[in-house]
Amino acid sequence: MTIKVSNISLNTTDSELRRLFFQYGNVDYAKVHRNSLNGRSLKSGEVCMPVLAQARQAIVSLDQTVLDGKIISVSELPSGLF
Repeated sequence: MTIKVSNISLNTTDSELRRLFFQYGNVDYAKVHRNSLNGRSLKSGEVCMPVLAQARQAIVSLDQTVLDGKIISVSELPSGLF
């Protein structure tokens, strides 16, 4: 399942995002979306977790929690958007 993470701090890295979700299970990838011209964070990202139950637990547990001083929003990314 691909998970959308919004309101990410400008300082959050792919590794930090991966580490946050890894506590709930296997993570295929974690990526902070960045501007292709200047590399700056777009304050959102996505995480892919292969086990549906683990992904759903991560969403429930992490939505509206604090990461790098920002309250993040975590939800399932509908398929076909990216």
